[in-house]
Amino acid sequence: MKLSNYTKSIAILVGLLSMASNASATEMADTMRSDGKIWVVVAVITTILTGLIIYIITVDRKISSIEKKLDSSKKQ
Repeated sequence: MKLSNYTKSIAILVGLLSMASNASATEMADTMRSDGKIWVVVAVITTILTGLIIYIITVDRKISSIEKKLDSSKKQ
């Protein structure tokens, strides 16, 4: 069940990224691309998104363990 939630989140992210890639090219983007600076932007965005995804997964695991502890204490 949790895997499907992660799968949905990843699908949404891929969809948003594909929409962003279909945007029309601007002069600034062409300049950054020709200078090679676009890869710095891509690396920063990828790092931020990876950090957010790891943070969300970590928080989800912590919440799940707290829920399990609460359920087990209620049963006793």
